[in-house]
Amino acid sequence: MSDGTITLAWLVVRQDDNGNRYRVGRYATRAEAQKIADSLDDRGHKLYWVERIAPNGTA
Repeated sequence: MSDGTITLAWLVVRQDDNGNRYRVGRYATRAEAQKIADSLDDRGHKLYWVERIAPNGTA
C-alpha cells in the first residue's frame, strides 16, 4: 500500500463445541495466519482455520 498502512486481510477463527465462532486474530499474510492456526491445533484444539477477509471487511 502506498500510504504505509498494513492490511490485515487474514483471519484465524475458532469454533467451540456449541458451534459459536470466535475471531482469534487478524494477520497480514496467509502464511502468518496459518502458522498461528497450526500452533493452536498442535495444542490439541482442532477447530481453528484461516479465512480471507473481503475488501468490505467481512470474512
